[in-house]
Amino acid sequence: MELDDHAEELASDLGVDKEEVKSDLQNLVEYSVPIDEAKGSLRRKYGDGSSASSGAPQSKAVADVVPEDSNVTVTAVVLSAGKRSIRYQGDDHVIVEGKLADETGVIDYTAWEEFGLEPGDTITAGNAGVREWDGEPELNLGESTSLSFEEESLDLPEAYADLIGGDTQLADLQTGDRAVTVEVDVLECERRTIDGRDGETEILSGVFGDESGRLPFTNWDPVPTIEEGGPVRIENAYVQEFRGVPEVNVSEFSTVTPIDREIAVGADTTTLSVREAIRTGGIYDVEVVGNVIAVRDGSGLIQRCPECYRVIQKGQCRTHGDVDGVDDLRVKAILDDGTAALTVVLDDDLTEDVYGGTLEDALEQAREAMDQEVVADTIRERIVGREYRVRGHLSVDEYGANLDAESFAESDDDPEERARAFLEDAGWTDAGDAEVPEEVDA
Repeated sequence: MELDDHAEELASDLGVDKEEVKSDLQNLVEYSVPIDEAKGSLRRKYGDGSSASSGAPQSKAVADVVPEDSNVTVTAVVLSAGKRSIRYQGDDHVIVEGKLADETGVIDYTAWEEFGLEPGDTITAGNAGVREWDGEPELNLGESTSLSFEEESLDLPEAYADLIGGDTQLADLQTGDRAVTVEVDVLECERRTIDGRDGETEILSGVFGDESGRLPFTNWDPVPTIEEGGPVRIENAYVQEFRGVPEVNVSEFSTVTPIDREIAVGADTTTLSVREAIRTGGIYDVEVVGNVIAVRDGSGLIQRCPECYRVIQKGQCRTHGDVDGVDDLRVKAILDDGTAALTVVLDDDLTEDVYGGTLEDALEQAREAMDQEVVADTIRERIVGREYRVRGHLSVDEYGANLDAESFAESDDDPEERARAFLEDAGWTDAGDAEVPEEVDA
């Protein structure tokens, strides 16, 4: 069903002007709200005959606002306020977004009008709309919202007051965070050309690091200060998901300034069981330990498309059709630690390490055997059945869990100690005195 049809259906059901409904519906859809959720929000806004969506807006504490509310009045402190550009009805539209808080809780908001919000302001927003975003309520401040600035500030709990300004560390960022401020070191940076919404666009991408860890970033309007590298303070960034992990996005509205202090980027990483890692839904820097139980098809000597660098099959790229493949090495290994399993992907350098030779060596072996599968077989013989400590970036999607490895080394853990730890985690409180079966040492 086209947007126009959805608008006509809503206007007929609610008895309101179709063009007004269509404008509101387009607004929400352009902001990536699913169509069914957008329609439900408009039904609550215009009233669908139920008592829950009629009457004057209620005054509510932040913690009491729920997605089912039609409109509310709240008094709260602006914790963060950042501008961002979205595409609306073919034109760029600037919104302001961030978080509000009162004594009871914190809530996200989006302002569709320029209200002049600044972190630390205490405001009363009357007739604020409410929609559901990622399962949580979000306030929408628009044309129908009356907004006033209060002279007396709310007395926020210390945990909320510390959030004013949006300062945070990389390890605390989550997908969907907006108007955040970070102080980071630019660890990696490259300039790339992509197909953007306005055609070919140059961006910067790479990795930021701070004392808490590392995260990938994209700078949509290349800033020389970022490209030059070094410690920087970035205000008004937002976080989106990229390959299953949070990614810091620096926009044209972000402020980037060099800072005169060393940032000791955290060298340690989080070590998790495979099951715990998968449950995160995706994590940029994680370490797991487990046994390689298989090497998947598509490992060893492979060919890639010279245009997009995807793996090709029988000279066919799914995007570019018939191509002359570029030879490369890769391993896709199944790692299991007893709690769950995932696929570890090794790039060409790590694959050369476990293969014990170069790409040229692999090509020579394949020519002599007249079978490129011998390369994968050699790798299987060397790594299957052994235990490895793997560090890298985990993504989890409908195709499973994949860990792009940065390091892949045989583990020197004591299996007896790990077995005792496993028994303790399983609730065997006397595991320290338990005798570990001989099979564990095998």
